[in-house]
Amino acid sequence: MRDLSMPLWERYLMTIEEASMYFRIGENKLREVANEHKDVCVLQNGNRMLIKKKKFEKLIDELEQI
Repeated sequence: MRDLSMPLWERYLMTIEEASMYFRIGENKLREVANEHKDVCVLQNGNRMLIKKKKFEKLIDELEQI
């Protein structure tokens, strides 16, 4: 059987837990920022919040403070 896992830096979507590790931002703070910018960088899959990595990167580049 093949290993289908993909490194975090190659993913388009990340769970909150994965994005927290990748961006080195706490899960609670990441949820807070994602909720404030849902229309920009979040995709809902049922009750699961997924972060659009490239759009979130662009968003944090524009922020002065988290």
